[in-house]
Order: sequence, then structure tokens, then C-alpha cells
Amino acid sequence: MRIRLLGDLTVVSPSDEPVKFTTRKTALVFAALVLSGGRGVRRASLADAFWPGRGLAQARNSLRQALVDIRRAFPAGNCAAIDIETDLETISLAAGSGEADIWVFDRLIERGGIGNLAAAELYRGDLLAEISIPEELEQWFQPHVSSYRQKALQLVDRLSRDLEPGGDRAGGDTGGVQACERLAERLLASEPAAEEAHRAMIRLYQRRGQANAAMRQYLLCREALQRELGVEPEAATRALIETAPGPETQEKAPSVAAAKTHAAVPPEREQPSVVVMPFDNLSSEEDDYFVDGVVEEITAALSRVRDFFVIARQLAFTYKGRFIDVREVGAELGVSYVVEGTVRRGGDRLRISVQLVDAESRKQLWSDRYEGANADLFEFQDRIAAQVAGAIHPAVRHAEIESATRKPPANLRAYDLVMRAFPKLWGQNAVAIAEAMKTLEEALQLDPKYGRAHALLAWCHAVNITYLWSPDQAAELQATLDSVHRASGLVEDDPTALTACGAAASLAGDQQRASAFIESALALDPNNAWAWTRYGWVGVYQDEATEAQERFERAMRLSPLDPFVFNMRMGLGAAYALAGRFSEAAAIARDVVTRHTNVTWAYRQLAAWAAMNDDMKTAHWAAERFLAIQPDYTIAKYVALPSLRDVSRFRETMAAGMKKAGLPEN
Repeated sequence: MRIRLLGDLTVVSPSDEPVKFTTRKTALVFAALVLSGGRGVRRASLADAFWPGRGLAQARNSLRQALVDIRRAFPAGNCAAIDIETDLETISLAAGSGEADIWVFDRLIERGGIGNLAAAELYRGDLLAEISIPEELEQWFQPHVSSYRQKALQLVDRLSRDLEPGGDRAGGDTGGVQACERLAERLLASEPAAEEAHRAMIRLYQRRGQANAAMRQYLLCREALQRELGVEPEAATRALIETAPGPETQEKAPSVAAAKTHAAVPPEREQPSVVVMPFDNLSSEEDDYFVDGVVEEITAALSRVRDFFVIARQLAFTYKGRFIDVREVGAELGVSYVVEGTVRRGGDRLRISVQLVDAESRKQLWSDRYEGANADLFEFQDRIAAQVAGAIHPAVRHAEIESATRKPPANLRAYDLVMRAFPKLWGQNAVAIAEAMKTLEEALQLDPKYGRAHALLAWCHAVNITYLWSPDQAAELQATLDSVHRASGLVEDDPTALTACGAAASLAGDQQRASAFIESALALDPNNAWAWTRYGWVGVYQDEATEAQERFERAMRLSPLDPFVFNMRMGLGAAYALAGRFSEAAAIARDVVTRHTNVTWAYRQLAAWAAMNDDMKTAHWAAERFLAIQPDYTIAKYVALPSLRDVSRFRETMAAGMKKAGLPEN
């Protein structure tokens, strides 16, 4: 019988059948017995820890029942029986009751040599990492968790030392490196400030001659230690970088100063600026062409995002082959943000890691990892470029919003005011939209020809219409059209502003004009998630379920962490409802109202879609919640919305569902 506690708690019989316990607490009692080994554990201690506050007699009775349940989990004939030895004082597992991974792990470490490699592979995660341990039992299990984690940290440190050039005593070059690397990555995944694991990775990179990657690992270590513990790396960690032959002793690439004679550094701009640095190739030199291709594709994709200026690839590539500090790059190139990455090939798989860093503070703003097959090399390259561009766009916008929020009012520019308005645009309530409009109007006082401010103001007026937040719908509609008109001619090269104009035109009922604006935005920036979202809603308003679904799904792939992701998901729900898939539509709406409590209009959709799915309990509940928030709401007001003027199926489906859910008609 095989017992596993490292990572997850699983027990497998000799016939390869999983053993299931009746309750989580019973499973944890079994884990406690495994941890106690042959020593056993005091009955009173176990009862008091697992059933605190119940009284000695009741706690002991609960323990006896748990032991009975454990024995029942191993029925004769199905798997090897567990032999629990008990007396008045102690409980223990008898010898021969199976083999636990923690016991094997301890024996392998004691053996050393080749045993260290096997132990590294056996450590699949922290003790019981994947099982939820109740708060009252954390004190019982935490010492064991810490003990095995410390053993694993000592092991990865020892392995990385043994794998240094001229001292590979761990039993096989490739296997040892891979086992050490996998263990270090598992440890860092659960504890980002595990300095021993960082040191192991630094040694591995240095052993491969990858000085840049080693330095980057050191910086990740320093950042994690400062963030988690408020300390600097230990002397042993610093010594690895300070004494190793690295960027400081390597022949340097042509200086940026020399490059400036061929490419001018951009002047200070209103919008932020980004540079995509050459990615580190962690595989063979044969992959250099692919790595450079990834960087070119990402640079090209980001260049289409007009919200920020992107440094030319030629200037960025003058840094290739040497380590650079992002703050120095920021100062030399005049950029706000730096994109860095690594590419690694393993077998028939490729792994690309990308991160966005604030050049001034060195703070990591966003990171992600992508994996694909070698066979799909160039398709994978294109997909990564699109997804990175889609994800970095909102990450930069969020950073710019934070920067604008920190500035004193006297120093605000029109750009800063627009950045301050953005989070209010996502507020999804009348108060937030009113505040956004006030901020945008302040921006227009500073710069009356700021096209983006006009476009976002049009969007705000249109939102007031569609959610029935304005007492004068006719005046709001005219204000929407006026703002779109003012923005037109000022936003031809701004995908965000074009999308805002398209969204406003769509909600004002002109789907043809909306399509023209949004298609222009996507021609400039095909990875603009908001543009694909609004294009999806145009599809809904045109009763095109399939096209709408494809557009919303593309938006979510491009920017899964976008602040507007709830709108993408509600749009997908609308597309499902349009196709008659009411169960799926209602499930999305239910999740949105649970996760995004400020998105109150989603209750309206949930009421209609649940009713059309004959889930009247949910439909009535959602209708009541919506009317409590918006008591003057009527179906008649909804069907009169400009956006639904030329819509047939979607409008009729929503009206029928809302009526069935109990929302008032007039």
C-alpha cells in the first residue's frame, strides 16, 4: 500500500485502487498517525488537538469513531488492511501498514549520493499542501510542514553544489540538473522567498554559462525577500553573483551611447513608453532565431497599442548578450516600463515566461508563462505575441492610473485626469459614472481637443442611457451623440478612443456606425480586448449569436485579468441566451453577481435568463435583488432603449424572461 503526504494526501492499495476516507478530519487523523511513525502519538494529545473544547470524554469518543472509520476505509479483500495498535495511552500504525513517501524521503536523504536525486523527485510539494487544514489543526501539522520543507531546502542546496563544474557527484549530469531544477521550482512556487532554492537556481544558470539568467534570478530573490520579509539576500547569495564570472567581466555589447548615434532616444511624452528587451535563451544556441522572432512579434504587437510608445527593436537589441538593470534601461532610453522574458525548450515542449517591470521602481507589474508544442512553433509565436500585448495593455494602464492617483492635484495634466477617470468608468454604478464625467470634463478644460476625453465622455453618457440612470433619456442621448461628434476627427490613431466612440454609438442605437469605429480600432490594434468586447455586443444587438460568442471569447483570451472581464463574460452570456443556451447564460450571470457585487445590472440579465431556463427560484431572487437596487425599473423602459431599437430576438427574449421572472411591465 502506497501512502502519499507530500503535496496531497492519497492512499493507493496494492491493486491500484484509491482509498477514500469518510471525512476530511478522518483523513487528517490518518495523516497524523503516519507522521508519528512507529513512535505513535498520545491518545489524549490527538483527541484534544482534533476536537478542542468538546470535553475529554466526548473528544476521546470522536477519536475512537475516527479510528473505526480509518479501519473501514481498508476493507479486507479490497486492499491491505491497516493495523492500528492502541493502548490506554498511545496510538500508532503497526509495522507493515504500507509505505509512506515521507518515510522513503527520509531514508533516501540519509543514504545520500544517488538517493538525493530520488528524494528530490519524491518531494512533489509541501506536506499536505493540497488539502485544506482547519485552523485549529494548523498548530499540530505546521511543525511537520516546516520540518520537511527545511529538509527539501537543504537537499536542493546540496544538489546544486554537487552539480557544479568538476564536482558532479549526484549521479549523472543531465538527470541531476533536471531533478535539482524541478525541486527548486516547486519550492519557490510555495515559498517565493526561499533563498536556498534561489541559490540553487543561480548555480544552475551559472553552470550552464547563462550569466544573465543567474543575475535575473538573484534580482527575483532580492525582490521576494524585500517584499516578504523586508531583508536583503544573505552573504552566501550575494557571493554567488559577486565572485562569478558574469556580466561585469564579460566583453560588453556595443554601448547604448553608441547606438544613440543611429537611433534617437524618444523625448518625454504624454503617454507612457515601453521597451521589449531581448529575451534570454535558456536552451541551445540553435533556438536563438526563434527567441529573437518572439521578441520581434511582441514588439510589433505592442507597437499597435497607441496607449503607449514602444521603443524600436533595433535600439533594444543593442543590449543583447549582457545583463542590464531595468532602472538603467529606463534612464538611458527614457522608458517607463520594460518587458523581459525567457525561452526554454524541453523535449517537444516550449516554455516562454514574460514579465512587465516598472523601470523606476523595478517592481514587477505583471507576469505569465506560456507553453506549447515544438510542432506549432510559429503559430505559438504569433499566439504568444497577441496574448502578451493583450495582457500588458491593461497592466500598463493600471500602473498609469496608480501614478496619476499619487500626483498632487496642482500637477495634474489632461492625461493624468483621464487616467484618474478610468477606474470610475469600471464602477458600474451611477455615482461612479458621474464622478468619471466630472474628471473628464476637467481634462477637457485643460485640453479642449483631447479626443480620448471626448470619446470616454460619450461612453459615460451612453452608459447612463442603457442602465436607465438618467432621468432625461433624450437629453442623455443627445449628449452622447454630441461627444461622439467632437471626438470624431481627433481619434483616428487612438484604438481606445475609437472603441469608446463605437461603444457609445452602439448604445445609442447606431450599430453600423459602431462597427465602423470598432473595426478601425481593431485595424490599428488587433489585440485590443475592449474593442473585441464591444464588437461582441454589436453582434448581440444585431442578433448574431455565433459571431458575438467568437468575439467575446477572443477578448477573454487576450486579457483574462482585464478590469472589464465581467463585461466580456456577461456578453458571452448574452450570446448564449441569443442561441437559446439559457442554462449556460444564467450560470455566467450568477457567477458575475457573486464575484462583482457592484455590477448590479447583471441581476436583470440573471432574472431573465434563469426564468427562460425555468429556474424560477433563481429568477425571482434575482428580480427581487434588482428591484431593491432600482425600484423604478420597468420592462417598457428596457425595450425602449436605443441600443435595442433594431434588435428583435434578443429584445424579445429578454422581455419575455423578465416578465416571467416577475419584473414589472409598466
